[in-house]
Order: sequence, then C-alpha cells, then structure tokens
Amino acid sequence: MTSDRFSLARVKAVLAKEFVQMRRDRLTFAMMVGIPIMQLLLFGYAINTDPRHLPTLVEMGDAGPAGRAIVHAMENSLYFDVKGTVTRGEGEAALKNGEAIFVLTIPPNFERAFARGDRPQLLLDADASDPVAAGAGTGAIQQIVQQALKPYSAPHAPPVETVVHRRYNAASRTAVNIVPGLLGVILTMTMVMMTAIAITRETERGTLETLLATPARPLEVMVGKITPYIFVGFIQVSVMLLGARLLFNVPFAGNPLAFAAAVSLFILVNLSIGFFFSTVARSQMQAMQMTFFMFLPSILLSGFMFPFYAMPGWAQVLGEILPTTHFLRAVRGVMLKGGGFADIWTNLLPLAIMLAVVATLALKRYRRTLD
Repeated sequence: MTSDRFSLARVKAVLAKEFVQMRRDRLTFAMMVGIPIMQLLLFGYAINTDPRHLPTLVEMGDAGPAGRAIVHAMENSLYFDVKGTVTRGEGEAALKNGEAIFVLTIPPNFERAFARGDRPQLLLDADASDPVAAGAGTGAIQQIVQQALKPYSAPHAPPVETVVHRRYNAASRTAVNIVPGLLGVILTMTMVMMTAIAITRETERGTLETLLATPARPLEVMVGKITPYIFVGFIQVSVMLLGARLLFNVPFAGNPLAFAAAVSLFILVNLSIGFFFSTVARSQMQAMQMTFFMFLPSILLSGFMFPFYAMPGWAQVLGEILPTTHFLRAVRGVMLKGGGFADIWTNLLPLAIMLAVVATLALKRYRRTLD
C-alpha cells in the first residue's frame, strides 16, 4: 500500500523520469532554448522602427553645383542611400519593383532658375506602400535640401520648393500596407502547421503504417496530402481579399494572373515546408513548435511589421531566405503598385527555387522514414 503522506522519494523518482524524457526529446528541448534566444536576438538587434539608409535613385536633369550639393547632402544624411542616377522610366520601374524607396528628380534648367531666385521645384517620389519606411525620409528632405543650398542662397529665403509625391498610398494609411501582408502571415501559419500536424497525427495514431503498406510512392503521398490544403489556402485568400476591399478599401490595381501565380507558389512552398517538418517531428507538439520557429522570423524579418531596409545587413540576408519576404513584395507590388509578371518575376523566381529545394528535401526525408 502507498502512504498518503507526501513522499520526497516519489517526487525524486518522477523528477528523474522527466529529466530522462527531456533528454530523449532533444528537439523539444532545443526549441525551448532556441526560441527565447531567437526572440532576444531579433528584437534586440534586427528590429528597428526608425529606418535609415534607404535605397535612393536620382534623376539628374541638371548636374550643376547646387544639384550635386543636394545629392551629397542626402548621401551624408542618415535617411538616404544614393545608389546612382537613372532616367525617368528607370526610376518609375525601380519604385514599382521595390529596388528603390525614393527617387529624387532634379529638373532641367534647375541651376538657372535657382540662380535667378525663382524657387525651382525638386520632386521626391516615395514608395509609400510602407508608410513607416517612407515617413522619415519624406519628413527630413526639406531640411536636408535647405541646409545643402544654404551657402548658395540668401538668408531666411527658402531656396527651392521640395515637392513630395507619396506613391501607391497617398494618404499613408497603415492598413494599405498591413492588410496585404496579412495574406503572407496567415498562409505561412496555417499552411505549414496544418500539413505538419495532419501527417504527424497519422504517425501518432498508427494510420500512417496503413498508408505505407499501399503501393503509393512518396511523391504521390505528398501530392495527395497537400492538394486539399491548396484549396483551403485559396479560400483563405479569397476571404482576405474580400475583407480588404470591403472593410479597409485596399486597392487591387495589378494583374490578377500574376497575383494568382504568386499565391500558388507561396502556398506550395509552405505546404512543402510543413510536409518536411512532419518527417522530422515525432509528435504533433513538436510539429507545432517547429512551425512557430518558422513563423516568428517570417513575421519579424519579412517586412510585414517592420521596414525591411531598416534592419541590419545580416538580418536582411536572413530575410531573403524566407519565402514570406518575396511573397509580400510580390503581393504588394500587384495589389498596390499595379504590377504584373514583368514587375514581380524577381520574387517569383526565388519562390520557385525554394519550392524545388524544400520539396526535394521533404521527399528524401520521407524515403528515409520509410526505411
């Protein structure tokens, strides 16, 4: 008979058993330690809500001393990183495909009008699809220009008129940027988690053994498992688009076929990642933990919540590896900027490569689990 009294010996026995179990479940223990470390590093070093050194191009219609002084002052500021000079068409394309956040236009005959005191206009086109990224630069440009031209102008007289043109989101509404980004976040969470948990559940219940006894090959199993979730993903996208239009008045200005291509590739990539996780995880809990380990960087490093170019270089490199980063650029490029295949192919190509790599790894891992 067991005693009703509290037994320290029994506590020690249970404690020893739990430590043994923790040692055996190394993946869960690694997640418990790794997730806090990852959060500490990302929030401490990578996240920055004050974007600096944003990519900037200059359309130099007049390369006189005053124009060069303005460009030099922008280079010395903390807000702009001047990448070079472009023509008007090249500047438009760079804003549309995300290569530049700002394009400064110095018009022809700027020096002559400035010397006569006619207050010529400067035009700063800003990609305001992310109002946080564009806000600091647009707010500082007036003072930067005045300081640059101070040696050339009369005291207390504004030397030029700086016109800021906020493209793609003239009212700088946060919802216009956030709502399209939610597509990537929701699809990342649901597609990866549902696939990983569904297959891991079969392993726990023993029904996967019946599946393995059938003639179905790994590729056939993978296609059969993920296909239903493709339809689920498109239902989610349809609901989100409807809500974005009706509730938040988010525009859809681009090519629907390009949008569908981006969504299809992104759904397939995430389903492949979930399939791969299911071959590594031993339980549904581990599958959920691995999903969260993927989900957190996708939120923080993709440009969804924080400006991508505000992050340090190493964080941007990590962000480029995430499929969510390229999907958000493609979706915002189509919905907000009126883009088509020609404008987003640089983001579709990485998604296609990721799909090929992850699907191959998942199939190889699945074959090993069969052995």
